[in-house]
Amino acid sequence: MGAEIHTLHVMLAGVWLGGVVFTTVVVSPAFKAMKWSEAERVGARSVVGKHYARVAGVNLALLLLFATVDGLVRGFGGVFFVEYVLLAVLFGLAGAHGAYFGRKLAELAGAEREAGSAEEARSFAEQRRVLGRISLRVSQLNLLVSVAIMALAVNA
Repeated sequence: MGAEIHTLHVMLAGVWLGGVVFTTVVVSPAFKAMKWSEAERVGARSVVGKHYARVAGVNLALLLLFATVDGLVRGFGGVFFVEYVLLAVLFGLAGAHGAYFGRKLAELAGAEREAGSAEEARSFAEQRRVLGRISLRVSQLNLLVSVAIMALAVNA
């Protein structure tokens, strides 16, 4: 029973990491290659993000569940403790990204498209670019934390 639980724990960490890598290495560059305006790209990313969040949220919840059960079955140790701390960080990063960054970027892109003047559109575009750079850093941190979680899950 313990080996099966551990295997599921590692597989869920791998599925999570795979999703993060796919969105970072494939989806984001694909959107950048589109000949759309930046505001249109942000809107399309928002739609993709909402759909992906459903799958990712279930995966992340299952990862937490199986990491906890794995710890219960195999005995909690330092590796599990560090993994649980990183899982809490990951929940915060994913939540902030979806609840704040994604939503705010989509709002700014919409405001930019509907701006009454070129100056107003430039202002929204600049706000969106600044927030987009912060969002990118959050995504990069998410990727690093996800890699660490995968390594810890394998070595738990």
